[in-house]
Amino acid sequence: MSKVLQPAPQGAGGTAGSVGQPRPQTIGTRLHDILHSNATLGPLFVLLLAIIYFSITADRFLAPANLSLIVQQVMVVGTLGIAQTLVILTAGIDLSVGAIMVLSSIVMAKLSADQGLPGLLALLLGFGVGTACGLLNGALVTRLRLPPFIVTLGTLNIFFALNLWLSQSETIRGTDMSDLLLWTGKTINFGDTRITYGSILMLVLFGVFAWVLRNTAWGKHVYAVGDDAEAARLAGVRKDRVLLSVYIVGGLICAVAAWMLIGRIASASPQAGTSANLDSITAVVIGGTSLFGGRGRGIGTLFGALIVGVLRNGLTLTGVDVLWQDFAVGILIIAAVAIDQWIRKVKT
Repeated sequence: MSKVLQPAPQGAGGTAGSVGQPRPQTIGTRLHDILHSNATLGPLFVLLLAIIYFSITADRFLAPANLSLIVQQVMVVGTLGIAQTLVILTAGIDLSVGAIMVLSSIVMAKLSADQGLPGLLALLLGFGVGTACGLLNGALVTRLRLPPFIVTLGTLNIFFALNLWLSQSETIRGTDMSDLLLWTGKTINFGDTRITYGSILMLVLFGVFAWVLRNTAWGKHVYAVGDDAEAARLAGVRKDRVLLSVYIVGGLICAVAAWMLIGRIASASPQAGTSANLDSITAVVIGGTSLFGGRGRGIGTLFGALIVGVLRNGLTLTGVDVLWQDFAVGILIIAAVAIDQWIRKVKT
């Protein structure tokens, strides 16, 4: 009888073994465990691999001016990626980050150019608009219990419509604005190259939010809500307050990206940033943040944005058509999600 009550042998793949027996340490399981404990290693490896490859195949790739150009090109998308990372860490998604950015940029530019407001006041009011847009998204998600995808898909159209109405579909020239609004596009000498203030600001923001997510109670609550919202609630985390704060902070970051966008193109255009929503999601996904929430690092998003920037720049220098550049980015996205699915598998 005692033999009948004994549990059947278990092991990896159904092979013989005792319950709780450690998995065989193959190369695959070791790699899985390493990536599971540090999600940014994969994107960092891909980034270094791409840099090495294009430094060999493209003569001008490592030129200081070209490297500075890559950082400038990812400046806006990288900053939006911070906002997108916060939302995705909570198992949500924000399709309106680009629309918030453009609307905020138009508000800043119109107040400065048409109303003659001082640059600082116009900038702060633009920050207020971005924050208010994030508040609206967060309120709809937490109060009406609507899915983030549906909410932000709706506000995407609302914000773009407001943007076109406010701007009357006209671009506002940089020469008509306060110099403060163009500050992020100004450059300083850094060795043999020139770096924009906006690029430096982007790197500072990544550093700040990397520290906040890792070392503050708010950051830990963001991860907890994304990992298991019900368990977080039972543990005393105020889930709705955390979600609302994430969307509010995300809206403010989008407004900062609007400031960078104005400096980058030396104007405020209602047609700018049309692909920014998807580009920000691309940077986050390639950077190793899980679309299922609770896993990822802000620095990974920076790596993801740089991977896309390096890939597009390097392929351009080697003469590859834009069509195939988009093709390569699409493959990267699918590969990143597939790897994330593999990494998230429970150890058996």
